[in-house]
Amino acid sequence: MIKTLNAILFASAAIAPAVQAAVTVVDDAGNRVTLQQPARRVISMAPHVTELLFAAGGGNRIVGAMNFSDYPEAARRIALIGSSNQIDMERAVALKPDLLIVWQSGNTARQLEQLRQLGVPVFFSEPRRLDDVATSLTRFGQLLGTEAVAQQAASNYRAQIAALAARHSKQPNVRVFYQIWDKPVYTLSGDHMVSDAIRLCGGENIFAGLKVKAPSVSIEAVMQANPEAIFGDLQHGPDDAGITIWKPYKTMTAVARGNLFTLNSELLTRSGPRLPQGVAQLCERIETARQRRPK
Repeated sequence: MIKTLNAILFASAAIAPAVQAAVTVVDDAGNRVTLQQPARRVISMAPHVTELLFAAGGGNRIVGAMNFSDYPEAARRIALIGSSNQIDMERAVALKPDLLIVWQSGNTARQLEQLRQLGVPVFFSEPRRLDDVATSLTRFGQLLGTEAVAQQAASNYRAQIAALAARHSKQPNVRVFYQIWDKPVYTLSGDHMVSDAIRLCGGENIFAGLKVKAPSVSIEAVMQANPEAIFGDLQHGPDDAGITIWKPYKTMTAVARGNLFTLNSELLTRSGPRLPQGVAQLCERIETARQRRPK
């Protein structure tokens, strides 16, 4: 009996430090973020962060989120603490978070400074390449103490991306214009994950070389670049012209060949675990553009 009791006590002593052990993870800004124990009350400051947290096994740890955190369905029931324009700091404090995961591109400097004043650890999430999503999943798993679930999610994600790359990345190149807004015309540069997805599909972002992540470009610049395919989001209302603005320019290759394609852009521009679905749609349409080349 004594030997059994000693064995139990020894095992408990061995386990206890691991449960309470501090966790240190490097975020996407290069900062070392240390938690004294896995996070239990997390505020997600971006929709992509919310999706990643759920996929990493931590959906039940999210006590507050930003607007548009609408996936998965359970995310719609999380208390909202504000928008990209305004954070309800009183509500954020009342939620007693032990970790804030913020999106540097989506939260203003003023907001970030307000959050720092809460004295709560802040982790910056800014995935820029397709594989960064998998890396984010594993790091969130470390922060939450849900490594097993997060590792499996990351493995599944990488397998899907690898399968798409094997099928499409070696195909003949297609020059692509990706439009995110039409009044004025905005696109995404090579600094955005969408450009990485276009590359995986055997495409080339015609504005990849621009320095701004989401630059405004002129209609003349697009016409001069003469892309073979144009992509944009689904139209969300009668005032949303989307990629139909290009139809009058019949001398453009994309227009002449009928290569004006719409996508559910949320699946591509939101850096979360659903990205393989968006990449698959993109690759299929780029392949359609290849098939429409003159024989």
